[in-house]
Amino acid sequence: MQEATTLEKLSQKVGHLLRNYDELRMENMQLKENIELLELDLTAKTASVTQMQEELAQKDREIDEIVNKIESILG
Repeated sequence: MQEATTLEKLSQKVGHLLRNYDELRMENMQLKENIELLELDLTAKTASVTQMQEELAQKDREIDEIVNKIESILG
């Protein structure tokens, strides 16, 4: 009788471990998917920021040219 109870307890614990393992495996997969999505979002935002920085630099050059023309006119 004692052995059956021990085997039942062991079986329950193994079952619990397997369920816990499956839950953690699913959570891990979801986290990996989230990381991939965040990396894609980061890449897109980085590209956008780079483009905006280039546009800002171009606008700064245009402003410098205008200021230089005004200064040359005023003399």
